[in-house]
Amino acid sequence: MPDAALPPSTSVVVMGVSGTGKSTVGEQIAQRLGWEFVEGDDLHPEANVEKMRSGTPLTDEDRWPWLRAVAAAIGEHEAAGTNMVITCSALKHEYRDLLREGHDSVWFAHVDTREEVLVERLRKRTGHYMPGSLLESQLATLEPLTADEPGHRYDGEGSIEETVQTLLRELAEERGVTA
Repeated sequence: MPDAALPPSTSVVVMGVSGTGKSTVGEQIAQRLGWEFVEGDDLHPEANVEKMRSGTPLTDEDRWPWLRAVAAAIGEHEAAGTNMVITCSALKHEYRDLLREGHDSVWFAHVDTREEVLVERLRKRTGHYMPGSLLESQLATLEPLTADEPGHRYDGEGSIEETVQTLLRELAEERGVTA
């Protein structure tokens, strides 16, 4: 149980399908706020990485252990009273429910981009195990944020700076977070 003397923490979950710029936005937010940045992809079990690398979409059963690892990272920061930014595709409402369960600090930043832009970005991307061939399955799985989920959708097609500035402004308004 967190120490009542610690200030409430915020865990920004930068979400969306592959190629939206989640990692770039997340790193920028964490840097500007002086918070820890966690690349959620690094928490995937090796079996998931190999499955994606081979071009096989993950199933819900594949994703649950990974989502629990992301939720555990959020819980560790909450227990310590520290803030963080973590990336996680968080494609379905039920996945986001798992991330929020018992974690009041969670605030979602859904970076959203048109499919044709994503296809082009993924075609150019190097050094990542997620092939562009899996984009279609991610888009089919994606459920937009709903009114009962804390956070906002952000246009991932503009400049990173514009996205970061908008996100920081809304974090300040809704969570009292200042850079």
